[in-house]
Amino acid sequence: MYIDLVISILLGFAIVAAIMPFAIPELHKLKFGQEVRDDGPQSHLKKQGTPTMGGIVLIIAFIAVGLIYFGRYPKIIPVLLLTVGFGIVGFVDDYLKVVKHQSEGFNPKQKFACQFVFTLIFAVYLYMSPVYSNAMRIPFTNIDLDLGWFYVPALIFIVLGTDNGANFTDGIDGLASSVTAVIAFFIAFASMKTGEGALTPIAGAVFGSLLGFLVYNCHPAKIFMGDTGSLALGGFVAAAAFEMGIPLFIPIFALIYLVEVLSVIIQVTYFKATHGKRVFRMAPIHHHFELGGWSETKVVTVFTIITILLCLVSALGM
Repeated sequence: MYIDLVISILLGFAIVAAIMPFAIPELHKLKFGQEVRDDGPQSHLKKQGTPTMGGIVLIIAFIAVGLIYFGRYPKIIPVLLLTVGFGIVGFVDDYLKVVKHQSEGFNPKQKFACQFVFTLIFAVYLYMSPVYSNAMRIPFTNIDLDLGWFYVPALIFIVLGTDNGANFTDGIDGLASSVTAVIAFFIAFASMKTGEGALTPIAGAVFGSLLGFLVYNCHPAKIFMGDTGSLALGGFVAAAAFEMGIPLFIPIFALIYLVEVLSVIIQVTYFKATHGKRVFRMAPIHHHFELGGWSETKVVTVFTIITILLCLVSALGM
């Protein structure tokens, strides 16, 4: 099990590190450049045209490692399918924005509908399959919560919330990559702690791939993952948590995701209710800290440290 973890980490890193030097110039040639918001931090304007959709390389690595291990670890297949499914939604969204120059890509209803379909299929599969327990472990207890038929809507709500939280976290160089790398390593640990290690290889692949991606995505970034990558990562985190029966731990170890998505909800709701007033300088919340004087590197460092500490808390809660 530990050997498979180490090998999957190394494979994920090697695949991304090997492909990225070729992918970046190709994405440049294809003009898959980042569109930067005019109302965003002024320091981000220089990022205009930086290649995006680097999540394609991450997904290639996930699939490659998954194909190696799925025979001995069949439970990685549903996780991988939801991860790739959300990655496809993100790819289409990126393509519409970057290539077709549709500023919003999918409209919110289209994007939600696509995410909903993939999530519903995953939810029904887990609920109907005798291989998986529908119980959810309550943190810091030995109590497993069984929601019965309500498991399906609860799963849909949590998965979609987690996925969009990961999407909002991807806003500055290396933030989503760093935070999710820590979470992926925690998932690998949690998988081994269950005694089965069923998701260890895919979690290791995600961790290793993100380390390889960070070589090019850390500040100043040479490539961005785009929605292709961030939606795939959110799908991985949520799917893995449900397969292991620990979705109620997500607000702890993925608190950054939760805070990011809540900051957007609060900002938009308050803005509409007060006809133009704001709670934060800018949402998602990482931009609030940027506009308050924090450098991108400081935001990434602080958010990553918080995630490390919360993953340790989650480990205690198991």
